[in-house]
Amino acid sequence: MFYVYAIYNLKHAKIYIGQTENISARMKAHRNKTFNNSYTARFDGEWELIYKETVATRHEALIREKQLKTFRGRQFIKRFIP
Repeated sequence: MFYVYAIYNLKHAKIYIGQTENISARMKAHRNKTFNNSYTARFDGEWELIYKETVATRHEALIREKQLKTFRGRQFIKRFIP
């Protein structure tokens, strides 16, 4: 199982879309800024999970991640921002 997810930083109004095999470990890494030069580490404030979906393979996850990063995909994700 793989996950495609979107997280949101309320303080800076930023969205990040990614994919992973372990969603809880990935969220912990985003919150602790474990990824040194990553997009999410650049912004202070808390990243909150606003959307996730499950797919069977990494290949499917990469395809779906790419779809969500398009204009229409981002419009879809913005509906989940609190």
